[in-house]
Amino acid sequence: MAFYRRRLPHLQPAGEPLFITWRLCGSLPHHRFPPPNSLSAGKAFVWMDRQLDSASSGPTWLLREEIARIVVDALHHGAENLHYYDLHAFVVMANHVHVLLTPHVEPVKLLQSVKGFTARQANRILGRAGETFWQAESYDHFVRNTAEWDRIRRYIEENPVRAGLVRSPQEYRWSSAHRPT
Repeated sequence: MAFYRRRLPHLQPAGEPLFITWRLCGSLPHHRFPPPNSLSAGKAFVWMDRQLDSASSGPTWLLREEIARIVVDALHHGAENLHYYDLHAFVVMANHVHVLLTPHVEPVKLLQSVKGFTARQANRILGRAGETFWQAESYDHFVRNTAEWDRIRRYIEENPVRAGLVRSPQEYRWSSAHRPT
């Protein structure tokens, strides 16, 4: 079981599914982050996710089709070609990404791979070579049982619905729930 701490604690049992969220650098205003100390870790995450879903401040580069496509393709590449993880669910929002996966390599390695590649490609498109694209730290939570796995998968795929972007998860193009019409 891997454990390390940066700003957040990261407890990652080997071979267990992980729910991981990462966001664009600058996507939360400094005066509104971190969440209020009175919130539990779970409620603080939901608070942060609601702030991100509003996309009311900071960059929203993931709204650009070519950048969202890079992220989705990189997620599939990490699973299907590199075999770094089994990808169960994902969504690419305006300024953040949620994934549910089972890692086959250290989570730090798979995040460095996905975030590093996508940051370089997106910055090239944006004409921002060498600038920070993703926030350095991510949020992760290891999934403890099947009921929690199902709840998290629904949470991820219903994120665009909660954000008011679509009426059903299948309509959102940048999600594992997407079903082309």
